[in-house]
Amino acid sequence: MLALFDLDNTLIDRQGGLDAWAGDFARSRGLPEEAAALVRVRLRARAYPDDFRYLREELGLTDAADDLWHEYVDGVARSVLCFPGVPEALARLRDMGWTLGIATNGAVSIQHAKLHATGLAPLFDGVTISEAVGARKPERALFDAAASACGVPLASGGWMVGDSPATDMAGARAAGLRTAWVAGAREWIDGPHEPDIVVSSAVEAIEVLRKLTG
Repeated sequence: MLALFDLDNTLIDRQGGLDAWAGDFARSRGLPEEAAALVRVRLRARAYPDDFRYLREELGLTDAADDLWHEYVDGVARSVLCFPGVPEALARLRDMGWTLGIATNGAVSIQHAKLHATGLAPLFDGVTISEAVGARKPERALFDAAASACGVPLASGGWMVGDSPATDMAGARAAGLRTAWVAGAREWIDGPHEPDIVVSSAVEAIEVLRKLTG
């Protein structure tokens, strides 16, 4: 059985890592907290090299935009942490014969850096990143590519585990996958088609999947 996972704020705490890095970044240059807040807002959803051309101008920095991007990739990769129990839960699911894949939007360099820094990379049969395939969730092409990267036809079905109603849940459902929404403390208000399961964490979602084949 195939299980695809979103990365940011599903398996790893991207928001916490970004918040910490932005504060360190501003302090290292003697910038006020308002500068850190601008960085957090600009990068909250996703980060690409072009964002650092914007931030360079807004913050009056002399660093080259490419250097700022590489500083971000290295710094955030060191700052992000897996949510508690995620690596162990993924390993147990894999040991039960599940095929595991990453299906994430974002830039290749930062997403790979986070996967390797957190030690998650070896747990997955395939990693699919939107920048590399030229398609973004909720587009079906991203889910097709993710299943293919795992050596499994999308038509065979499977699950998508993620935190975004719009990109993870709606996109996966349209692609024919079952859905597990990592809701945290949120309630579903994003349309009539609720996820197959609603859980508070990725670990809880994985335990449900294990019981399906236990």
